[in-house]
Amino acid sequence: MRQDDTHSPEGQLILLEPQYHEPQSECLFMPYEIFPQRWRILALLFLVRMTMAIQFQMVAALSPVIESTFAVTLADVGILIGLYFTPGILIAAPGGALGRHFGEKQVVLAGLALMLIGGAMMSLSGAWSMQLSGRLVSGVGGVFLNVLLTKMVADWFAGREISLAMAVFVNSWPVGIAVALIGLPMVALSGGLTLTMGVVMALIVVAFLGLLLIYRAPQDHAQAGVVSSGKVQGALFWAVLTAGAIWGIYNAALAIVFSFGPQLFVSRGMGLAEAGSVTSLVLWCLAIMGPIAGHLADRSGRRLLIIAIGNLSFAFFVMLGAIIETSVLCVIAIGLSSGVAVGAMVSLPSLILPPAARAVGMGIFFTVYYACIAAGPMMAGVVSEWVSLAATFHLAAVLLVITAGLLPFYHWLSVRVSASAANPAAKAKGV
Repeated sequence: MRQDDTHSPEGQLILLEPQYHEPQSECLFMPYEIFPQRWRILALLFLVRMTMAIQFQMVAALSPVIESTFAVTLADVGILIGLYFTPGILIAAPGGALGRHFGEKQVVLAGLALMLIGGAMMSLSGAWSMQLSGRLVSGVGGVFLNVLLTKMVADWFAGREISLAMAVFVNSWPVGIAVALIGLPMVALSGGLTLTMGVVMALIVVAFLGLLLIYRAPQDHAQAGVVSSGKVQGALFWAVLTAGAIWGIYNAALAIVFSFGPQLFVSRGMGLAEAGSVTSLVLWCLAIMGPIAGHLADRSGRRLLIIAIGNLSFAFFVMLGAIIETSVLCVIAIGLSSGVAVGAMVSLPSLILPPAARAVGMGIFFTVYYACIAAGPMMAGVVSEWVSLAATFHLAAVLLVITAGLLPFYHWLSVRVSASAANPAAKAKGV
């Protein structure tokens, strides 16, 4: 079935995706109707990516401990947080190409190995320069995971429950963040910073072995797409770039909230463990809302509308949280609103990229994402020093409003992509 496009009465582009069926052999030998293999693979990829989230959040969750151990400022900690994503600006696109050449599984395993090496560098040295270097090495490995694990999910779910699957997959990030916020401060208080880093490294080893022994690529790897060309150029390039900006700016805002939220709550009188637990409520609520909203996006096809509603409501509650004293209801509202748009946003490139261009396209998508999310915590660190901790939440709200402003441009570009796919003459001109 050819992927096509249509328009709602409101004029919003609705991309219709092709339907695919499970290979018959799966249904004959195991009860895949209850839990198809693609969902088991998704669970594995979820757990692998969750280790990356735990490693990333380790610095923010332990920021007071790191400040005292290395005698650095909160702005320095913000730089250390952002360094995890800095390599992605240069490596995301080549990482996609490496995955296409050597195989996604092999490159992801190499990424996990780099995360382990970077963690060892930070754990075994008491020098701040080695903390920075180890964080960069870990970040390079994280780039490979982010780009290629997302591509693996798209390979398994393209034409199926793509928004729901992506919402579940990206929930590995908030779940990992929440686990880090709750668990790592407890480990640090009882065993110190070095033990905490060792626990994170052990989780990475488990993820490496799980991926090595269990993962395989889908049998129906060659799937139909919007366009047949493997090149990412013209309107398709700008549409992927815009989708990356929407996703990246959103994540920058989210990273500011869960990176500086604990410190904000500590400044309001909470203990470190309590502040981490309160901040983790945002991420648990996001994890609950994400799949629900992703399923709604798949059923309705109105992804852009869902993104606009979700991110604008997220911005409103973040501003409210910066103004009023810490309220559990406000924190829950922040978490629920932050999950509304997740599945729809991360599925945007999968709707317009053909399988042949998926690895390269995801590299472009994540290049923009990494540029945004690396800058976010660094900007927030400067704002916290020059203005106040509460002002970091104001910055996050402004970024969320910007994501909504980019949606009309993405819609216009996606219409051009669909038109070029339906018009071979226009495609030949590189529209």
